[in-house]
Amino acid sequence: MTTSQQPPQYLSAKQLADYLDLNEKKVYALANDGILPGTKATGKWMFPRVLIDRWLLDSCHSGLLSDRLLITGSSDPLMEFIVSNLMQQVGNKGLVSYSGTGSRQGLALLSRHYADICCVHWGLSEERDIRHPALLQGYQNHQQWIMLHAFKRQYGLAVTPTLYEQCQELDTIAAQPWRWVERQEGSGSRQHMKHWLQLQHRKYQDLNRVDTAYSEQQLAGMIASGAADIGFCCQSSANQFGLAFVPLMQESFDLVMPQSFYFRQLVQAMFEQLASAKVRAKADAYGGYDFAESGRLIWSPS
Repeated sequence: MTTSQQPPQYLSAKQLADYLDLNEKKVYALANDGILPGTKATGKWMFPRVLIDRWLLDSCHSGLLSDRLLITGSSDPLMEFIVSNLMQQVGNKGLVSYSGTGSRQGLALLSRHYADICCVHWGLSEERDIRHPALLQGYQNHQQWIMLHAFKRQYGLAVTPTLYEQCQELDTIAAQPWRWVERQEGSGSRQHMKHWLQLQHRKYQDLNRVDTAYSEQQLAGMIASGAADIGFCCQSSANQFGLAFVPLMQESFDLVMPQSFYFRQLVQAMFEQLASAKVRAKADAYGGYDFAESGRLIWSPS
């Protein structure tokens, strides 16, 4: 499309592909996933140019803040590795920051535009398509968000190696006088812990809780240092600190962001890191990760 030719008010998929310099198949894929603003009321995709232009401006904050990426929500060792690698790639030309706050606080920060991406894990992987959208819908501005899958990970109990044999009878664990380290309220780990106790017909208040951790690594570190005996975390955190691990479930670790952020350069660079051989090798070394659906859009507003 030449600069002298004004684009029409409504663009077809082919015209939009020319306008955005994208492959036409990519335009259809993004439209079907609900990322591009458009309508199929006429039987074929049409895209209001004013909304496309606004979407482009929003995706780069009207030219501002496109050189930084603020990630919050659930903590994960592999995500920290990804962010560290991305920051090395960016150098002094931008900022990528990851602050593990727990799923709920991360979503609250995202809804108030204090963060760009929120990591969430909130239930078994097979329940993700119900639990994660239900969690998102409790926050303002969720209609502007999309959710993409990062990976699945093994979740369960990190314990001191001396207690591992006693953990083979799962229904006796909660009755032991062991020192538990818990996670903060609103974290996915706390949610897992409460759900598991319900299945064991035990009360959260009955556990010998000696401290609170605010990240996966902090929890594992407390157990490794001898300050506690047991706690809920992902397999990779337990392995990093030389702890024994009792798997209880597989969960989905997902990334929530505004629709308009998807094409930001740093976001795309993060997904490239997620798919890189270096990150996959590190995931194998950490243990407990599954990338079968990595990068797939799993929720968008209807």
